[in-house]
Amino acid sequence: MTVTTIFNHTSSLMSIVKPNTKVNSGAFILPIIIGSQFACTSLWFAGNAIMDDLILETGLGTEIIGYVLSSVQIGFILGTLVFAVFMIADRYSPSKVFMVSAFLAALCNMGLLIQDISNTTLFIARMGTGFFLAGIYPVGMKIAADYYEKGLGKALGYLVGALVLGTAFPHLLQGLKWSEDYTIVIVITSLLAILGGLAIYFMVPNGPYRKPSKVLQLRAGIALFKIPAFKKSAIGYFGHMWELYAFWAFIPFAIKSYNSMHNNHLPISLWTFSIIGLGGISCAIGGHFALRWGSKKVAVISLLLSGFLCATSPLFFLMPTYLFLLAFCLWGVFVVSDSPQFSTLVASAVPLELKGTALTLVNCIGFSISIISIQLLTYWLDVMDSSYIFTVLTIGPILGLWAMRNGGLNK
Repeated sequence: MTVTTIFNHTSSLMSIVKPNTKVNSGAFILPIIIGSQFACTSLWFAGNAIMDDLILETGLGTEIIGYVLSSVQIGFILGTLVFAVFMIADRYSPSKVFMVSAFLAALCNMGLLIQDISNTTLFIARMGTGFFLAGIYPVGMKIAADYYEKGLGKALGYLVGALVLGTAFPHLLQGLKWSEDYTIVIVITSLLAILGGLAIYFMVPNGPYRKPSKVLQLRAGIALFKIPAFKKSAIGYFGHMWELYAFWAFIPFAIKSYNSMHNNHLPISLWTFSIIGLGGISCAIGGHFALRWGSKKVAVISLLLSGFLCATSPLFFLMPTYLFLLAFCLWGVFVVSDSPQFSTLVASAVPLELKGTALTLVNCIGFSISIISIQLLTYWLDVMDSSYIFTVLTIGPILGLWAMRNGGLNK
């Protein structure tokens, strides 16, 4: 059964139950989307948060780190490719796409609870989660774009902030140690995703600015890159993505390395949550600044500052503990605050009927790039001092700033 067939069947089934649109005045829409985005994207790093427990439980050894880190990204890339090629977010109701994707992503996430899980099963479970997250993250942005023609940078700032907090949430669950059983992290994140999917479907109908595509245009993605404003903002986003997920993925390693160098005992999970989570707040604040300065200026300043911190990161490991944590917290703030503004520039550069495809396409390429940077950092671990591994990520901000150097993106 193909992905498009799933959504066709689900569309027919769900037409029996009509969402309650009376409660959905404009004031309620954004909080619902934000809450649902947070709930569903908590699946993203659920496997990362319980990495040590998975190693002990499965006896597979540290080789599963590569599986867990990259499999979700690979699944997301495949998912965004399928969603973009078949224009699913533009041809079908985004709320229905979001709900079906949330259910299937939660089901795949529960696959981590299989007893005697193997490398292959682990890889498939995480890859499946990533695949259906492609119907959550970019589709959530598409839903926001359908409601907010003006002030989209602010709306996406809150939305990506929810993604960031959702990404960090499993680390908080693991750090709080509510239970000695690590499976509580998987159960809670799966239930949250199901609730988030239901909330979107029943409380967020199609937006007033939605213009569905009725014809499948397989070459639409190629045509988008002929639009200069889209091309520039997309390349800026790609540079941002070279840095972002590799930085997030290796924060626990950085804290562990610092602890080892200084005989320290910083709680890794809680500080990982804090560093990533601060980025969620900065995305929301950046959205307010975008109303005054424009999305381009916010994106460029954020990318410049995160690139500077990236280039100077070896110095952080020589600092006292409070300065080390301050530097990483600042990095966590600026490394992601440009993301919603790049998405705003992408959405604003294309025709209404192709917004979903454009957002999904740049996500697909951006996450493909993140796989390369994650694997590169994994390689650098064996060939250079651990305090220098982040410096290679500076390539991304430099490329992004180069793409944004010229005018033409004033929104």
